[in-house]
Amino acid sequence: MDIQLVTEGLEFPEGPIAMADGSVILTEIKGQRLTRVYPDGRKEKVCDVPGGPNGAAIGPDGAIWITNNGGSFEWLDNQGLVIPGPTPPSHTGGSLQRYDFKTGKLETVYDSCEGKRLIGPNDLVFDKQGGVWFTDHGCSTPEGKKYGGLYYAKTDGSMISRQRDHLISPNGVGLSPDEKVVYVADTNLGRLWGFDIAQPGVLTPPPGFAPGRVICNLPDYQLLDSLAVEASGKVCVATIINGGITAFDPNGTTEHFPFPDLICTNICFGGDYMMDAWITASSTGKLYKCRWPRPGLKLNFNA
Repeated sequence: MDIQLVTEGLEFPEGPIAMADGSVILTEIKGQRLTRVYPDGRKEKVCDVPGGPNGAAIGPDGAIWITNNGGSFEWLDNQGLVIPGPTPPSHTGGSLQRYDFKTGKLETVYDSCEGKRLIGPNDLVFDKQGGVWFTDHGCSTPEGKKYGGLYYAKTDGSMISRQRDHLISPNGVGLSPDEKVVYVADTNLGRLWGFDIAQPGVLTPPPGFAPGRVICNLPDYQLLDSLAVEASGKVCVATIINGGITAFDPNGTTEHFPFPDLICTNICFGGDYMMDAWITASSTGKLYKCRWPRPGLKLNFNA
């Protein structure tokens, strides 16, 4: 695979969005901002996003929606690599936010669900109805782990529901091409979950004691981050430790594509025939581009 370095000097990039003009808008979690990266590598700040802007996606209203973890990581330097560390004592929770291109306004749409504060929203995907599935990664505390969950919300601010709770470390989220399954990558378990959808925004009851279907557990010590889905239905998950992208077939088989960073955090598709892929290499602060061997799934909303 021919890998092209698009730009570097980013502060823990995540949440890439392939734009129609060939640029990529992404989050810089450590830098606390949205940034546009042009094909020639030039960078331009879109807006400041205090806290921890993590996932990003174009919504049905044409705005950028952001899962903000609220600053749930301390930042460590390990041999020149930027590594997310424990949650600082100042952390109080995160939110789902909206950035309007026309007005330049950044607003918080949700910061709680049923009276319970969102902890560390991480990634998001919009369905055909314009609703948003998003994960809450949880966070660490000196006493132990605050567990995460999987949520669904309407963009008008009228409804948010917790569809699965008490998940270990839910991270990347995506929909199958027929939107009958929502996939969630669990970071610490190295596991891809499949949750069957009963109707838009509502999951089927869990199978027995498990919260969902296990698509695959990666062997040894590999961690999973955010993801994008191929048109074929394969789920491409950014992989940590074994740095790169792991493509999961719904039948449980996998294929790994290495990239030169210990902490690859996300992938998005765009370009001609949806076969261009951009990968965020976060510990080294780089954005890579390559020609993917198969077309990606076109998202429901784009800009």
